[in-house]
Amino acid sequence: MFRSRRLAAGIALTASLGLLAGCASDAPEGAGTPDPDEEVTLDFAFWGNDVRAEMYDEAIAAFNEEHPNITVNSTFLAWDEYWEKRQTEAAGRDLPDVFQMDMTYVRQYSENGLLLDLTPYLGGVIATDGYEQNVLDIAKVGDATAGMPISTNALGMFQNPMLADEVGAELFPGGDWDDYDQWLSDVRDAANEAGVQAWGGSNPTGFIQTFELALRSEGKSVFTEDGEVGFTKEELADFWNRGVTLRDDDVVTPQQRLEELSPMSGFDAAEQLSEITWDNFGAGYLANLGEPYTELELVAPPVTDEGAKDLYMKAGMLMSAAQTTDHPEAAAAFIDFMVNSPEAGAIFGTNRGMPASETQRDGIELDAIAQQILDYEASIADRLGDPPPVPIVGYGSVEAKFKALGQELGFGTITVDAAVDQLFAEIEVIVGQ
Repeated sequence: MFRSRRLAAGIALTASLGLLAGCASDAPEGAGTPDPDEEVTLDFAFWGNDVRAEMYDEAIAAFNEEHPNITVNSTFLAWDEYWEKRQTEAAGRDLPDVFQMDMTYVRQYSENGLLLDLTPYLGGVIATDGYEQNVLDIAKVGDATAGMPISTNALGMFQNPMLADEVGAELFPGGDWDDYDQWLSDVRDAANEAGVQAWGGSNPTGFIQTFELALRSEGKSVFTEDGEVGFTKEELADFWNRGVTLRDDDVVTPQQRLEELSPMSGFDAAEQLSEITWDNFGAGYLANLGEPYTELELVAPPVTDEGAKDLYMKAGMLMSAAQTTDHPEAAAAFIDFMVNSPEAGAIFGTNRGMPASETQRDGIELDAIAQQILDYEASIADRLGDPPPVPIVGYGSVEAKFKALGQELGFGTITVDAAVDQLFAEIEVIVGQ
């Protein structure tokens, strides 16, 4: 649902920003701390709901205890309306002083000179000691820091141990993709013998994230830093052909069944033992599964090449400042508080995702799911590599096309060669805009 919304908003944003030229704006020289005697007003915008708004009100009040001279006026909207509003403001170069940013739009806004480069404030006004370097680099566009990560997550694999018991199958013990394919086959055999409608998982080749894992194991990415395609037609065809084999062998959840279960997946409908997705999905899965499924396992996805740095930390959301702000030091101080302070951590908990900053995590009271995510991310430290280049403008539509073609391949209504040609045609349109 969010992907389709992002696609629609992204198309509109591209049209409105297309006339703007330039790259990320130079940051002010000699960036310092805000003057405590200067009365400052900042406009701040975020997407969310009434619950998040109350949290931000409380966090702003805590911020004002440290900075009583900085007044923060906050506004919020739902996702669609939020980006429509930012689109209008961007066209008039009148963005709020500080606002929540999504990775989908970081490059677009930064390369159009709309975002303040936060680099001069790092290590000063904005503390960085709670961040790993690869997390700090998530929103770097060229030499500019376009935003500070509020939260992060990583790709993982959820497994349902209770469903595995019902099927009479073992959970996936780890290994490479060939091992995973064999496990899918073993689960299907066990389910047939037990008379249970269940599969090991859905077709893993239907999503761009698993293709990205394969590319990253070879030191590649979906798109390069320069916005060029980072893979060949042959590599994509090999990847999708593997999925066709899984489909034909009937060892993954049939596409028709997935359509029938939508908007739930086969996993949170208790018909799949595993699901490869972002590690912050656990709470939602448990809520949908309900009794008797009270616990899930979270493990690393299959590895392509042992020792590969194929996993990475992804920003759930970021905090950015407008290049046009009249108060960059105050904006930086506000960003620092919202991404680093234990006080803000205690207020938000995991409402905005798992805090990216360790100092902010120190302030939250972890529930079982949050602790599971932290333990998982610690367990994959050896597989974590540098984040991929910031997504190209229009990446959301490429991702949506990849998923749509994966569904067609799941139904068998398109050949792999035709699907490859269609994706590359989509990329040509996006890159050529």
